[in-house]
Parts: sequence; structure tokens; C-alpha cells
Amino acid sequence: MTRLIACFRHRIALISLTLAAAFVPLGLSAQTLSEAVQEGGGIIVIRHALAPGVGDPANFQLGDCSTQRNLNDEGRDQARAIGKRLQQLGFGQADVYSSQWCRCLDTSELLGIGEVQPQPLLNSFFRNASAGVDQTSELKNWLAQRGADRPAVLITHQVNITALLDIYPSSGEMILIRMEEGEPVVIAREETR
Repeated sequence: MTRLIACFRHRIALISLTLAAAFVPLGLSAQTLSEAVQEGGGIIVIRHALAPGVGDPANFQLGDCSTQRNLNDEGRDQARAIGKRLQQLGFGQADVYSSQWCRCLDTSELLGIGEVQPQPLLNSFFRNASAGVDQTSELKNWLAQRGADRPAVLITHQVNITALLDIYPSSGEMILIRMEEGEPVVIAREETR
């Protein structure tokens, strides 16, 4: 009986440790953000703001916003609010990288925290899932090699974030990460709706 109780306690301890390791704080704080930047990280990954629908129309063309799913009024307001939130957190100037999709570029511009640099590694592979593994690997390499002297904000798509972080983000969700040994580590998350 004593052995059974010891085994049961051991299993409870293992489950508790597993749950504690899996916990990611919800809500970004200025202190958490500041610590991440000082430690050589400070990367915020954001799913583009609200753009109703799924995927893009059949006639989608990368350079033509009229053929794409775009931000609605609520999405534009959400993007501005995210920018204000980033400024409150002391993230008012950052390197801003965006998918080349219009909804991501628009979100990036509306943040108002830095010049937007299109980054094809952040482009959606929703229509070409087979490209996801290689593209995500290249993105990890790019992030690992990127200088950490300035914070970075990445605006991308649900499919990319899920592949990179194993998280299904809501529209406009912010996820603070840092790179450790070539892999992203989630520090905190914050929903913005």
C-alpha cells in the first residue's frame, strides 16, 4: 500500500511539473517586455488585425489588395489600439516586419511604431501547406541570426504562427517570444479584442 501511495504521489508531482512548464502568462507587462529586450530578445509576433473570412478569394494576387481579404473598420481600429498598447509597454520604436499580404501591411502601418519592412518569410502558406515546414525553418534561422539590439514586431498569419509556435492565435493577438538555441520560446501572450 505504501508503494502504491508513493507511486501516486510521484505521478501527481509529474503532472504538476508538466502543467507548470506549459503555463504561459497571459497579458504583457512593461517589465516582462523590458526584461525580454534586455536579455537579447524582445520579439512580438502578431496575427494581423480583424479581417473577416478565411483565406483569400480564388483570384488572389499578392500586389492587388482588391483581390484579397482585408481589414474591416473594426480591424483598423484594433490595429491602432495595438500600436497604442505597444507604446504603453515601452515598445514605441521597433523593427517592424510584415507579411506582404495587404491585411498584414495595413496592420503594420496602423501600429505607428516604425517603418514597415515586408518580409516574405512571414507570407501565408495557407494555400500551399507543403511549403510551411521549409518556410518556418527559414523563418527560425532568420530570427536566430537577426541582431537583438532592437526589439522587433512581426505581423503575420494564423497558419504561420501556429507552425512557428504551436499556438492558434486570435486576430490581433500579440505573442512575446525570444530565441533560444535557434528555437522560439513563448514568454507571454495578450489578446487585443
